[in-house]
Amino acid sequence: MSEIAEQIALIAALLATSFVGPAVAIGFLIVRKRRARARRRSPVAIDLLRSPGHTLREQLDDMGIDVLSDVFLLMFVPLLALAIFLAQSHLRGLDGMTRIGTIYAASVLIFMAIMVRALWKKGVRIDGLKAGYDAELAVGQELDQLMRQGAFVFHDFPASNFNIDHVVIAVEGIFAVETKGFTKPNRGQGRADATVSFDGKALKFPTWATKEPLDQAERQADWLAKWLTSATGSPMHVLPVLALPGWYVELSGRGNVSVYSGRQLAQLLRSRGAQPLTDQDVQRVVHQVEQRCRTVAAKYAENKKAS
Repeated sequence: MSEIAEQIALIAALLATSFVGPAVAIGFLIVRKRRARARRRSPVAIDLLRSPGHTLREQLDDMGIDVLSDVFLLMFVPLLALAIFLAQSHLRGLDGMTRIGTIYAASVLIFMAIMVRALWKKGVRIDGLKAGYDAELAVGQELDQLMRQGAFVFHDFPASNFNIDHVVIAVEGIFAVETKGFTKPNRGQGRADATVSFDGKALKFPTWATKEPLDQAERQADWLAKWLTSATGSPMHVLPVLALPGWYVELSGRGNVSVYSGRQLAQLLRSRGAQPLTDQDVQRVVHQVEQRCRTVAAKYAENKKAS
């Protein structure tokens, strides 16, 4: 066997090994799951409520799969290109392959540059999702403490084409809580790097300002109020709330949206602008919201359905 043929055989073996290992592992897992599901059923027979950051966690899972796929392509495509080039070299001879080899090398380099750029963007996206998930989880844990005061707390409420991070329902009123996981500058200035001021119209962070989260919180509360009014048959008012966990919030004015740091959410039920509910109204609203939030299939049952 010639040297080129030996190289081709070696690369083919490497490629086959790269596919065989994962294929065997995936096949084993599928068979094991199906056999287990045939003998057992899930201990949970109902759909579960959505947890804090449910949507973000699903997006993180999807992004993780995308990144693994891109990494696999980065490993596989250069080897495949080399195998094809060596095969052509063996068939045609090395003479006249210099130009083709240059084209192959340039194509591989361009492909790798595109994939690395895509991975960089996905890495930035994943960082943002992680910050958002951490924030929603922190706020969710703070809001859950309000249940000791008689409130009902729901997370990741699915609306029409968006989700409301948290919905709090109590005799004190209904609150739609939008959470933002804004990262802080690292300038070594202590509290100044973690302070946001709110003048009733805009949020002023250490290095930038915005009012978009306020508008978003107000839009979502308005949507929820209209939906609850239609679902219950009674006029409902929802107070828009913006939660900024990890930030010191300095208030110099008041607006339509109540702005809180994570720790300040313990005072949420005493917010100005909330409209009290009767016990009967609370139960009706809770019923409607719970039905919409109970959408998560138990993992064991979910896997059985998928198989």
